[in-house]
Amino acid sequence: MKKKIYYLILLLSIIFIVGCTNVEDASLLNDKTNSQEVTTVETKQNNEEETTVADEPVVKETPTQSSTEQFSGYKLIEVEGGDLSGHREPNVVVDIGYGNRQYWAFTNEYGQLVRVIADEIILQDDNNEPVTSSGRYYSDEAKVPGVESDVLDEGHIIADSLGGVSNAYNITPQNSTLNRHGDQAYMEDNIRKAGGATNFEAIITYPNTETQIPSHYQYTYTLMGKEIVDKFDNVNPDEINASLGLTGNGPTDSTSSKTGSSTNHDISNVDTNGNGQVTIKEAKAAGFSMPITRDHWLYPYMDDRDNDGMVGE
Repeated sequence: MKKKIYYLILLLSIIFIVGCTNVEDASLLNDKTNSQEVTTVETKQNNEEETTVADEPVVKETPTQSSTEQFSGYKLIEVEGGDLSGHREPNVVVDIGYGNRQYWAFTNEYGQLVRVIADEIILQDDNNEPVTSSGRYYSDEAKVPGVESDVLDEGHIIADSLGGVSNAYNITPQNSTLNRHGDQAYMEDNIRKAGGATNFEAIITYPNTETQIPSHYQYTYTLMGKEIVDKFDNVNPDEINASLGLTGNGPTDSTSSKTGSSTNHDISNVDTNGNGQVTIKEAKAAGFSMPITRDHWLYPYMDDRDNDGMVGE
């Protein structure tokens, strides 16, 4: 009898131990499963967050005024830099910068050239650009109506020496004295001496809607951090000065002054190859500033192909 009771107690103990073990295993299994589920959910959420970040659009900085805004209301066209036609299309914008330069010219509804802008004026590069012996990209300029006058030049808004082309979108009939010795020449010389300019803008106005001869120019540009504003009428400055009683012994040509070492007017000091002719490069190498005008002693030795009384403007 005692043995039966002992075996019964032993059997019940084994059953109880086995049952507890299964419960613990089940509990551990559930904990492990829950842990895996949590990990899976967290991983999924992390992946979603990473995907969201990757899909976010990259915000790019845009210029203050895009080309689209600048050209609004104008048709962008291309015109060859040496096109001699004096015709202009109305309400168009044209790149008048030589090579990779970007100088933008705008016309109004009457085909008048009214505005020219450039973020940066880059000087002509005599050593790496195809420049003629007279210091030009092209042998002649566009025949804008009015330039046939004896007192008007084919005036560049942005000169050859400053990287401008010679088509009608960069040419206006300009008083010869103003262009060669007056404010126009003075402005161009200042930009050359400074090595270029930034934030350039030219505003050209006319007396009426039927002419292509401007009455007034306004140039705004920045030289070495300083903003310059030049305003002048399209007239002979000598005549204006004379009427104001400001004329002395005549105009001085500051733009053709000599700064080099040749001081005795000896052509051999400038004519390095001894051929009796002086090129733009030779004159610059000798220290002369451009342009060389008709009243300069070097002029007879240089090639003024367009016979406008000035070489290297």
